[in-house]
Amino acid sequence: MDYNLFGHSGLRVSKYALGTIPFSGTNGFEKAADMNQETANYMVDYALEQGINHFDTANLYAKGGSEIVLGKAIKDKRHKLVISSKTGFQINDQPNDIGATRSQIEASIDASLKRLGTDFIDLYYVHFWDGQVPVSETIQVMNDLIRKGKIRYWGVSNYSGWALAKTHTMAVENKLIPPISQQIYYTPEAREAEYELLPAGKELGMANSIWSPLGSGLLTGKITRNKKAEPGTRQGEGWQEPYIKDLDLFYDLVDALQDVASKHNATVPQVVLAWLRDRPNVDSVVIAARNKEQLHENIASYKVKLTDDDFRQINDLTALEPLYPLWHRVMNTSDRASNAEKVYFEDYHKLMESKKRNL
Repeated sequence: MDYNLFGHSGLRVSKYALGTIPFSGTNGFEKAADMNQETANYMVDYALEQGINHFDTANLYAKGGSEIVLGKAIKDKRHKLVISSKTGFQINDQPNDIGATRSQIEASIDASLKRLGTDFIDLYYVHFWDGQVPVSETIQVMNDLIRKGKIRYWGVSNYSGWALAKTHTMAVENKLIPPISQQIYYTPEAREAEYELLPAGKELGMANSIWSPLGSGLLTGKITRNKKAEPGTRQGEGWQEPYIKDLDLFYDLVDALQDVASKHNATVPQVVLAWLRDRPNVDSVVIAARNKEQLHENIASYKVKLTDDDFRQINDLTALEPLYPLWHRVMNTSDRASNAEKVYFEDYHKLMESKKRNL
Protein backbone atom coordinates (compact mmCIF):
# COMPACT_ATOMS: atom_id res chain seq x y z
CA MET A 1 0.00 0.00 0.00
CA ASP A 2 1.30 3.43 -0.95
CA TYR A 3 0.88 6.55 1.19
CA ASN A 4 0.44 10.16 0.13
CA LEU A 5 0.85 13.46 1.88
CA PHE A 6 -2.72 14.73 1.88
CA GLY A 7 -2.81 18.08 0.14
CA HIS A 8 -0.79 20.85 1.76
CA SER A 9 -0.53 19.06 5.08
CA GLY A 10 1.74 16.70 6.96
CA LEU A 11 -0.93 14.02 7.06
CA ARG A 12 0.12 10.75 5.40
CA VAL A 13 -2.75 8.54 4.28
CA SER A 14 -3.02 5.27 2.39
CA LYS A 15 -4.07 5.38 -1.26
CA TYR A 16 -7.10 3.29 -0.33
CA ALA A 17 -9.39 4.32 2.52
CA LEU A 18 -12.01 2.08 4.06
CA GLY A 19 -15.48 3.58 3.86
CA THR A 20 -17.94 2.68 6.60
CA ILE A 21 -21.32 3.35 5.01
CA PRO A 22 -22.23 -0.38 5.37
CA PHE A 23 -21.53 -0.31 9.13
CA SER A 24 -24.79 -0.61 11.05
CA GLY A 25 -26.96 0.04 8.03
CA THR A 26 -30.07 1.17 9.91
CA ASN A 27 -32.09 4.39 9.98
CA GLY A 28 -32.57 4.44 6.23
CA PHE A 29 -29.25 2.81 5.28
CA GLU A 30 -30.43 -0.81 5.28
CA LYS A 31 -29.99 -0.91 1.49
CA ALA A 32 -26.27 -0.21 1.90
CA ALA A 33 -25.90 -3.14 4.34
CA ASP A 34 -26.61 -3.90 7.97
CA MET A 35 -23.23 -4.94 9.26
CA ASN A 36 -22.89 -6.27 12.77
CA GLN A 37 -20.11 -5.25 15.13
CA GLU A 38 -18.14 -8.48 14.74
CA THR A 39 -17.87 -8.10 10.97
CA ALA A 40 -16.99 -4.43 11.27
CA ASN A 41 -14.22 -5.30 13.75
CA TYR A 42 -12.84 -7.82 11.25
CA MET A 43 -12.92 -5.29 8.42
CA VAL A 44 -11.03 -2.67 10.40
CA ASP A 45 -8.40 -5.19 11.51
CA TYR A 46 -7.98 -6.66 8.02
CA ALA A 47 -7.69 -3.23 6.41
CA LEU A 48 -4.99 -2.26 8.90
CA GLU A 49 -3.11 -5.49 8.19
CA GLN A 50 -3.17 -4.62 4.48
CA GLY A 51 -1.68 -1.18 5.11
CA ILE A 52 -4.84 0.93 5.05
CA ASN A 53 -4.68 3.61 7.73
CA HIS A 54 -7.50 5.91 6.55
CA PHE A 55 -11.08 5.20 7.66
CA ASP A 56 -13.94 7.33 6.39
CA THR A 57 -17.37 7.84 7.95
CA ALA A 58 -20.06 10.51 8.38
CA ASN A 59 -22.73 11.47 10.87
CA LEU A 60 -25.25 10.89 8.06
CA TYR A 61 -24.49 7.18 7.74
CA ALA A 62 -27.21 5.34 9.65
CA LYS A 63 -27.77 8.67 11.46
CA GLY A 64 -24.67 8.19 13.57
CA GLY A 65 -24.80 4.40 13.67
CA SER A 66 -21.76 4.03 11.45
CA GLU A 67 -19.68 6.24 13.73
CA ILE A 68 -20.74 4.20 16.77
CA VAL A 69 -19.75 0.90 15.15
CA LEU A 70 -16.44 2.32 13.90
CA GLY A 71 -15.72 3.78 17.33
CA LYS A 72 -16.11 0.39 18.97
CA ALA A 73 -13.95 -1.28 16.30
CA ILE A 74 -11.03 1.10 16.86
CA LYS A 75 -11.26 1.27 20.63
CA ASP A 76 -7.73 -0.03 21.31
CA LYS A 77 -6.07 1.10 18.08
CA ARG A 78 -7.00 4.77 17.61
CA HIS A 79 -3.33 5.75 17.30
CA LYS A 80 -3.01 3.69 14.11
CA LEU A 81 -5.85 5.38 12.27
CA VAL A 82 -6.54 8.51 10.30
CA ILE A 83 -10.28 9.10 10.73
CA SER A 84 -12.37 11.32 8.50
CA SER A 85 -16.00 12.17 9.13
CA LYS A 86 -18.50 14.60 7.66
CA THR A 87 -21.27 16.95 8.67
CA GLY A 88 -24.04 18.94 7.01
CA PHE A 89 -26.98 16.69 6.16
CA GLN A 90 -29.95 16.84 8.50
CA ILE A 91 -30.28 13.78 10.72
CA ASN A 92 -32.97 14.96 13.14
CA ASP A 93 -36.02 17.21 13.06
CA GLN A 94 -34.36 20.30 14.51
CA PRO A 95 -34.54 23.26 12.06
CA ASN A 96 -30.90 24.24 12.63
CA ASP A 97 -29.54 20.72 12.27
CA ILE A 98 -28.48 21.19 8.66
CA GLY A 99 -25.85 22.88 6.57
CA ALA A 100 -22.52 24.55 7.21
CA THR A 101 -23.53 26.93 10.00
CA ARG A 102 -21.56 27.48 13.19
CA SER A 103 -24.34 26.13 15.40
CA GLN A 104 -24.79 22.96 13.36
CA ILE A 105 -21.07 22.20 12.99
CA GLU A 106 -20.27 22.79 16.67
CA ALA A 107 -23.11 20.54 17.79
CA SER A 108 -22.31 17.93 15.15
CA ILE A 109 -18.61 17.60 15.98
CA ASP A 110 -19.30 16.99 19.67
CA ALA A 111 -21.85 14.29 18.83
CA SER A 112 -19.47 12.62 16.37
CA LEU A 113 -16.59 12.63 18.86
CA LYS A 114 -18.82 10.99 21.44
CA ARG A 115 -20.04 8.32 19.02
CA LEU A 116 -16.51 7.59 17.82
CA GLY A 117 -15.11 7.56 21.35
CA THR A 118 -12.19 9.79 20.42
CA ASP A 119 -10.91 13.22 21.43
CA PHE A 120 -10.34 14.42 17.89
CA ILE A 121 -11.10 13.70 14.23
CA ASP A 122 -8.18 13.87 11.84
CA LEU A 123 -10.12 15.21 8.85
CA TYR A 124 -13.58 16.76 9.08
CA TYR A 125 -15.56 17.38 5.89
CA VAL A 126 -18.41 19.73 5.11
CA HIS A 127 -20.58 17.15 3.32
CA PHE A 128 -22.12 19.51 0.75
CA TRP A 129 -21.96 23.13 -0.42
CA ASP A 130 -24.33 25.32 1.58
CA GLY A 131 -25.15 28.40 -0.47
CA GLN A 132 -27.36 29.76 2.32
CA VAL A 133 -24.46 30.28 4.75
CA PRO A 134 -21.63 32.82 4.46
CA VAL A 135 -18.44 31.03 3.45
CA SER A 136 -16.58 33.03 6.09
CA GLU A 137 -18.73 31.46 8.82
CA THR A 138 -17.88 27.93 7.74
CA ILE A 139 -14.18 28.69 7.39
CA GLN A 140 -14.03 30.36 10.80
CA VAL A 141 -15.81 27.58 12.71
CA MET A 142 -13.58 24.94 11.12
CA ASN A 143 -10.52 26.94 12.15
CA ASP A 144 -11.94 27.27 15.66
CA LEU A 145 -12.34 23.48 15.85
CA ILE A 146 -8.70 23.06 14.83
CA ARG A 147 -7.62 25.58 17.47
CA LYS A 148 -9.64 23.74 20.12
CA GLY A 149 -8.04 20.42 19.14
CA LYS A 150 -11.32 18.78 18.11
CA ILE A 151 -10.14 18.30 14.52
CA ARG A 152 -6.69 18.32 12.90
CA TYR A 153 -7.68 19.31 9.36
CA TRP A 154 -10.84 20.05 7.42
CA GLY A 155 -12.14 19.43 3.93
CA VAL A 156 -15.17 19.81 1.67
CA SER A 157 -17.27 17.39 -0.36
CA ASN A 158 -19.52 17.65 -3.41
CA TYR A 159 -18.57 21.27 -4.12
CA SER A 160 -18.58 22.79 -7.60
CA GLY A 161 -15.35 24.25 -8.94
CA TRP A 162 -16.19 27.88 -8.20
CA ALA A 163 -17.36 27.06 -4.66
CA LEU A 164 -14.15 25.13 -4.05
CA ALA A 165 -12.01 28.03 -5.26
CA LYS A 166 -14.04 30.61 -3.33
CA THR A 167 -13.71 28.67 -0.08
CA HIS A 168 -10.00 28.02 -0.42
CA THR A 169 -9.16 31.56 -1.58
CA MET A 170 -11.19 33.27 1.16
CA ALA A 171 -9.46 31.21 3.83
CA VAL A 172 -5.96 31.95 2.52
CA GLU A 173 -6.65 35.66 2.00
CA ASN A 174 -7.80 35.94 5.61
CA LYS A 175 -4.78 34.00 6.89
CA LEU A 176 -6.91 31.09 8.00
CA ILE A 177 -6.37 27.38 7.39
CA PRO A 178 -8.00 26.30 4.12
CA PRO A 179 -9.49 22.86 3.42
CA ILE A 180 -6.78 20.31 2.65
CA SER A 181 -9.00 17.88 0.77
CA GLN A 182 -12.13 17.49 -1.29
CA GLN A 183 -14.13 14.26 -1.51
CA ILE A 184 -15.85 13.86 -4.87
CA TYR A 185 -17.70 11.36 -7.05
CA TYR A 186 -15.65 10.02 -9.96
CA THR A 187 -15.88 6.74 -11.89
CA PRO A 188 -15.20 5.62 -15.47
CA GLU A 189 -18.96 6.04 -16.04
CA ALA A 190 -19.00 9.56 -14.56
CA ARG A 191 -15.85 11.50 -15.42
CA GLU A 192 -17.20 15.05 -15.04
CA ALA A 193 -14.77 15.76 -12.21
CA GLU A 194 -12.06 15.99 -14.88
CA TYR A 195 -13.56 19.24 -16.21
CA GLU A 196 -12.68 21.33 -13.15
CA LEU A 197 -12.71 19.57 -9.79
CA LEU A 198 -9.70 17.28 -10.17
CA PRO A 199 -7.36 19.90 -11.68
CA ALA A 200 -8.68 22.58 -9.30
CA GLY A 201 -7.97 20.41 -6.28
CA LYS A 202 -4.42 19.78 -7.46
CA GLU A 203 -3.80 23.44 -8.31
CA LEU A 204 -5.11 24.59 -4.93
CA GLY A 205 -2.98 22.09 -3.03
CA MET A 206 -5.95 19.98 -1.96
CA ALA A 207 -6.05 16.19 -1.99
CA ASN A 208 -8.63 14.60 -4.27
CA SER A 209 -10.44 11.74 -2.52
CA ILE A 210 -12.97 9.64 -4.44
CA TRP A 211 -16.19 8.43 -2.83
CA SER A 212 -18.29 5.49 -4.04
CA PRO A 213 -15.81 4.40 -6.73
CA LEU A 214 -18.08 1.52 -7.78
CA GLY A 215 -21.03 3.85 -8.27
CA SER A 216 -23.02 2.66 -5.26
CA GLY A 217 -22.91 -0.89 -6.63
CA LEU A 218 -23.52 0.14 -10.23
CA LEU A 219 -20.09 -0.98 -11.48
CA THR A 220 -19.87 -4.48 -10.06
CA GLY A 221 -20.31 -6.24 -13.38
CA LYS A 222 -23.51 -7.80 -12.05
CA ILE A 223 -25.76 -5.28 -13.81
CA THR A 224 -25.77 -5.70 -17.59
CA ARG A 225 -28.08 -5.27 -20.56
CA ASN A 226 -29.48 -8.71 -19.87
CA LYS A 227 -29.40 -8.74 -16.09
CA LYS A 228 -31.01 -6.41 -13.59
CA ALA A 229 -29.65 -5.52 -10.18
CA GLU A 230 -29.96 -8.30 -7.62
CA PRO A 231 -32.44 -8.00 -4.72
CA GLY A 232 -30.73 -7.13 -1.46
CA THR A 233 -28.23 -4.79 -3.13
CA ARG A 234 -28.38 -1.00 -3.20
CA GLN A 235 -29.20 -0.81 -6.90
CA GLY A 236 -31.66 -3.69 -6.55
CA GLU A 237 -33.49 -2.00 -3.68
CA GLY A 238 -34.07 1.40 -5.26
CA TRP A 239 -31.00 3.33 -4.05
CA GLN A 240 -31.35 6.69 -5.82
CA GLU A 241 -27.67 7.29 -6.63
CA PRO A 242 -25.95 7.64 -9.01
CA TYR A 243 -27.55 9.57 -11.84
CA ILE A 244 -26.80 7.79 -15.14
CA LYS A 245 -26.59 10.12 -18.13
CA ASP A 246 -26.44 7.51 -20.90
CA LEU A 247 -27.74 4.02 -20.19
CA ASP A 248 -26.46 2.56 -23.47
CA LEU A 249 -22.97 3.90 -22.77
CA PHE A 250 -23.13 2.41 -19.29
CA TYR A 251 -23.88 -1.04 -20.70
CA ASP A 252 -21.06 -0.66 -23.25
CA LEU A 253 -18.72 0.28 -20.42
CA VAL A 254 -19.67 -2.82 -18.41
CA ASP A 255 -18.87 -4.93 -21.48
CA ALA A 256 -15.48 -3.24 -21.81
CA LEU A 257 -14.71 -3.65 -18.12
CA GLN A 258 -15.56 -7.34 -18.30
CA ASP A 259 -13.24 -7.70 -21.29
CA VAL A 260 -10.37 -6.00 -19.47
CA ALA A 261 -11.05 -8.05 -16.34
CA SER A 262 -10.82 -11.30 -18.28
CA LYS A 263 -7.31 -10.36 -19.47
CA HIS A 264 -6.09 -9.94 -15.89
CA ASN A 265 -7.99 -12.79 -14.24
CA ALA A 266 -9.64 -10.06 -12.22
CA THR A 267 -13.16 -8.87 -11.47
CA VAL A 268 -14.96 -5.80 -12.78
CA PRO A 269 -14.76 -4.00 -9.40
CA GLN A 270 -11.01 -4.65 -9.32
CA VAL A 271 -10.57 -3.14 -12.78
CA VAL A 272 -12.59 -0.06 -11.82
CA LEU A 273 -10.55 0.47 -8.67
CA ALA A 274 -7.27 -0.05 -10.53
CA TRP A 275 -8.38 2.47 -13.17
CA LEU A 276 -9.26 5.06 -10.54
CA ARG A 277 -6.13 4.44 -8.47
CA ASP A 278 -3.88 5.30 -11.41
CA ARG A 279 -5.85 8.21 -12.87
CA PRO A 280 -4.17 11.62 -12.81
CA ASN A 281 -4.74 13.84 -9.77
CA VAL A 282 -6.37 11.08 -7.69
CA ASP A 283 -4.90 10.91 -4.18
CA SER A 284 -7.29 8.58 -2.37
CA VAL A 285 -10.01 6.06 -3.23
CA VAL A 286 -12.60 5.25 -0.57
CA ILE A 287 -13.50 1.58 -0.94
CA ALA A 288 -16.28 -0.18 0.96
CA ALA A 289 -17.67 -3.69 1.25
CA ARG A 290 -20.83 -5.42 2.41
CA ASN A 291 -19.00 -8.58 3.52
CA LYS A 292 -15.55 -10.09 4.03
CA GLU A 293 -15.33 -11.49 0.50
CA GLN A 294 -15.95 -8.10 -1.07
CA LEU A 295 -13.39 -6.51 1.23
CA HIS A 296 -10.71 -9.03 0.22
CA GLU A 297 -11.59 -8.55 -3.46
CA ASN A 298 -11.49 -4.76 -3.33
CA ILE A 299 -8.21 -4.50 -1.44
CA ALA A 300 -6.63 -7.12 -3.72
CA SER A 301 -7.34 -4.75 -6.64
CA TYR A 302 -4.29 -2.79 -5.51
CA LYS A 303 -2.15 -5.48 -7.17
CA VAL A 304 -3.97 -5.20 -10.52
CA LYS A 305 -1.91 -3.18 -13.02
CA LEU A 306 -3.75 -2.09 -16.14
CA THR A 307 -1.87 -1.75 -19.42
CA ASP A 308 -1.86 1.28 -21.70
CA ASP A 309 -4.21 -0.63 -24.01
CA ASP A 310 -6.58 -1.26 -21.08
CA PHE A 311 -6.67 2.44 -20.26
CA ARG A 312 -7.25 3.35 -23.91
CA GLN A 313 -10.12 0.88 -24.18
CA ILE A 314 -11.89 2.39 -21.17
CA ASN A 315 -10.93 6.02 -21.77
CA ASP A 316 -11.81 6.15 -25.47
CA LEU A 317 -15.24 4.70 -24.77
CA THR A 318 -16.06 7.13 -21.97
CA ALA A 319 -14.26 10.23 -23.28
CA LEU A 320 -15.82 13.51 -22.17
CA GLU A 321 -17.10 16.06 -24.64
CA PRO A 322 -15.02 19.21 -24.07
CA LEU A 323 -17.46 21.86 -22.87
CA TYR A 324 -16.76 25.56 -23.44
CA PRO A 325 -14.30 27.07 -22.66
CA LEU A 326 -12.35 23.80 -22.80
CA TRP A 327 -12.81 23.20 -26.55
CA HIS A 328 -11.71 26.78 -27.24
CA ARG A 329 -8.63 26.38 -25.06
CA VAL A 330 -7.72 23.05 -26.63
CA MET A 331 -7.98 24.61 -30.09
CA ASN A 332 -6.05 27.78 -29.34
CA THR A 333 -4.07 27.80 -26.09
CA SER A 334 -3.50 24.21 -24.98
CA ASP A 335 0.21 24.94 -24.47
CA ARG A 336 -0.75 27.42 -21.74
CA ALA A 337 -2.70 24.89 -19.65
CA SER A 338 -1.43 24.01 -16.20
CA ASN A 339 0.11 20.59 -15.64
CA ALA A 340 -2.98 19.49 -13.71
CA GLU A 341 -5.15 20.26 -16.75
CA LYS A 342 -2.90 19.05 -19.55
CA VAL A 343 -3.40 15.43 -18.60
CA TYR A 344 -7.00 15.68 -19.81
CA PHE A 345 -6.44 17.87 -22.88
CA GLU A 346 -5.05 15.02 -24.97
CA ASP A 347 -8.33 13.12 -24.70
CA TYR A 348 -10.30 16.25 -25.58
CA HIS A 349 -8.12 16.87 -28.61
CA LYS A 350 -8.42 13.27 -29.79
CA LEU A 351 -12.21 13.40 -29.60
CA MET A 352 -12.38 16.75 -31.35
CA GLU A 353 -10.15 15.52 -34.16
CA SER A 354 -12.40 12.50 -34.67
CA LYS A 355 -15.41 14.80 -35.05
CA LYS A 356 -13.94 17.43 -37.36
CA ARG A 357 -16.56 19.00 -39.55
CA ASN A 358 -16.58 18.65 -43.30
CA LEU A 359 -18.82 21.53 -44.37
